[in-house]
Amino acid sequence: MSDRETEMRRSTSETDVRVRLKLDGRGSHRIETGIGFLDHMLTLFAVQGLFDLDARVEGDRQIDDHHTVEDIGIVLGEAVSEAIGEGKGIRRYGTSIVPMDETLGLVALDLSGRPTCCFQAPLTGKIGTFDAELIEEFFTGFSRGGALTLHARILTGKNQHHMSEALFKGFGRALDEATGIDPRRDSVPSSKGTLR
Repeated sequence: MSDRETEMRRSTSETDVRVRLKLDGRGSHRIETGIGFLDHMLTLFAVQGLFDLDARVEGDRQIDDHHTVEDIGIVLGEAVSEAIGEGKGIRRYGTSIVPMDETLGLVALDLSGRPTCCFQAPLTGKIGTFDAELIEEFFTGFSRGGALTLHARILTGKNQHHMSEALFKGFGRALDEATGIDPRRDSVPSSKGTLR
């Protein structure tokens, strides 16, 4: 289904976010958010999810990174929602448990049309120059933009970089599963006939 791709742009007084996304890709990526750590996390997301992702962001980073991180989450979520359309044939649910050295991360999601983010991870302080608490803002923004239910949890871990990696890798893998096509299904995966 090569048509499951989209381009999105969100331009505000705080950020200008441009995203091109192909769900059925190979993990190719070009990511320029201006935030090195976020670029690294989105690279892991694209590679593990086998999404082709081109993301460019200009943000009000003279204030801090909050708006940039939140808005890329929102726009990526919107892009996924647009790329799956009404959701005919998709698997809808995805779950991944990813080990990253001493860390074990769990991500489970439902492309339900109901935005909910349940985030449990001891991410505080800094990871290099990045505010670790913004990881939750990214996932919350993605959940809102994509209208999906998302659970992201660290089951065990000490190193904040490893914890972040486990979550983004798991997120890519879980989203790949949920957006994947089940050849046995030609309808929307809901007993009520719609995901929204």
